[in-house]
Amino acid sequence: MKGLLTVIALGVATASAVVAADKPKGGPYVPGLGEFMMASQMHHAKLWFAGSAGNWDLAAYELDELREGFDDAARLYPKHKDIPVGAMIQQNLGAPLNELEKVIDSKNLDDFKLSFDRLSAACNTCHAGAAHEFIRIARPTQPPATNQIYTPK
Repeated sequence: MKGLLTVIALGVATASAVVAADKPKGGPYVPGLGEFMMASQMHHAKLWFAGSAGNWDLAAYELDELREGFDDAARLYPKHKDIPVGAMIQQNLGAPLNELEKVIDSKNLDDFKLSFDRLSAACNTCHAGAAHEFIRIARPTQPPATNQIYTPK
């Protein structure tokens, strides 16, 4: 019995060491700014398809996810490579995001399209200000996730 307990203890110790070795060093994982922007691009595209389909609940959800991602990016990257990312996000995106929220609440498709385009233009203004004018955002032409239904239930 004592031998069995020793084997179990060694097994647990070995498994713990293997699990610990797989974890990144230096604390918890923090997504890079580019990863936040990729997630934002996905939510931006899904927002377009939800709003265009008149699925206002999904549009509101995607807008909230988009805002949450931008808030996290601004908090975690107030400055990135000497560029004041946090301030730029607030300055360029605050008003268009607030406008979109009101438009989604009003459930007006024509206003949604105009407001969405203003948000896209604000993204491009921010990219240009960060010397990334080669990243241009526009209305998506295909859904980013083909396994999601965008029309309302």
